[in-house]
This record gives sequence, structure tokens and C-alpha cells, in this order.
Amino acid sequence: MTGKERVSIRFVINGRPVSMEVDAGETALHAIRGRLGFKGTKEGCGMGECGACTIVVDGRAVNACLLLAAQLDGRDVLTVEGLDSPLGLHPLQEALVEHHAVQCGFCTPGFLMSAYALLKENPSPSREEVLRALSGNLCRCTGYEQLLRAVEAASQKMNPRR
Repeated sequence: MTGKERVSIRFVINGRPVSMEVDAGETALHAIRGRLGFKGTKEGCGMGECGACTIVVDGRAVNACLLLAAQLDGRDVLTVEGLDSPLGLHPLQEALVEHHAVQCGFCTPGFLMSAYALLKENPSPSREEVLRALSGNLCRCTGYEQLLRAVEAASQKMNPRR
């Protein structure tokens, strides 16, 4: 493939079906942020090291900068915009605010998506499991303790029998 070839894909993003043509070498990050306009998916390092581009694909947190857009075909994709609901903020979003885990906000969507995938898979994670799930996300402003506490608080709020 030369990178100029086009591929037709269909997938669901934030509950909405999408059909589009993508270049064979186009990243999921470019398709989601640049072409579909979901600006919460950020480009940080472009090498899968910072986690700013984290999205949830079929329930798993992945780096959109390392995934080809063509690989989204037939998948269910969630971005940070998909956490919104008519009822207000998602419990994870509330917890980040309550625990002062947001500073500049650049890394926040990636942290939210990594934490969301963790809590969907494991509603009552240990501190070590939270650390492991967030280990691919970097923050230069906040410090990680507030983020860890926020995820733990969201876990308790979302799963009160914990």
C-alpha cells in the first residue's frame, strides 16, 4: 500500500454510527480528532508514550496515535465526549473535579478514558491496579496522587457495595 489508497470503514463512535473513507496509513487519532471533530482526543507525543490520545475501543483503552483508522472498522469507539450525558458529568469527571485532579486539562481526557476502561472491566480496582491502568498517561501539572484518589472515589461512587 502506498498510503494513498483509500479504505471504506464503518464503526460506532460515542453511540453514533459512522461511515467514512480513510487513507490506508491514516491514524485513528487523525480520523477522530481532525476529521470527525472530537477534540478531546489530543495529540501529545505521537508515539504512544503520553496517553493524551487515549480512546476506548471495544472496552479497552488504546492510544489512537498508534492505531490505524482502518482498524476502527466494525468497532465500538468511545471518546471523552461520549462520557457526557443529559444528566450531567460522568462520576469520573465529577471525581476529578472534586479531588483537584485537573490543572491545564491537556492530559485529562486520556486519564478519563484509561480510568473508564479500567472501571468497566474492574469496578473495584486496588490501588496497584489503578496505578497500572494509568501508567501510560503522563501529566506535567497535577501530580498523580489526586488522580489516583479521584479514580478510587469514582469507583466507590459507581459501585457503592465496594
